[in-house]
Amino acid sequence: MITPASDGMHASATGKRVYLSGGMEYASDEGRSWRTECEGWLVGELGCTVFNPNRESERFLATAAPGVDFRRLKHEDPERFQVLVHEIVARDCAEIAERTDIVICYWDQGAVTGAGTKGEITIARYFGKPVYLVTAIPPADIPGWVLGCTTKMFPSFDALREFLSRKD
Repeated sequence: MITPASDGMHASATGKRVYLSGGMEYASDEGRSWRTECEGWLVGELGCTVFNPNRESERFLATAAPGVDFRRLKHEDPERFQVLVHEIVARDCAEIAERTDIVICYWDQGAVTGAGTKGEITIARYFGKPVYLVTAIPPADIPGWVLGCTTKMFPSFDALREFLSRKD
């Protein structure tokens, strides 16, 4: 049974565990820049705990495939690549389902092109976690499935920051 996600009207994110969803494989710098900036204010201003998939994937790959260029494996050793991605997907899904309170999703061209972001927000929706979508893309150009997983949309990180900082 699908549990409805929160309506997002209780804005305060203080002390919550936040998952940073967005493009990696096809994103500029694998989405590190926006995640680093967002994580800084979530931790510093709101006292959140943040799951940053860039950092967690790097940590996993450092032990599972030390010294290996992970992205090159997709072309040079697709079977090994798939085994590693299988584990990353399992870890990320478990994080969202079992530990995350809020998902912040940056919907840009990297997210549009890739697949992981769509899966992450679907898992969040299924488990009743609010999904806050930050995007400059007009709603008419966003897939209906993504809109169906979204709790609330924001035109910028500043607007999201203001919303999450409220003490409603």
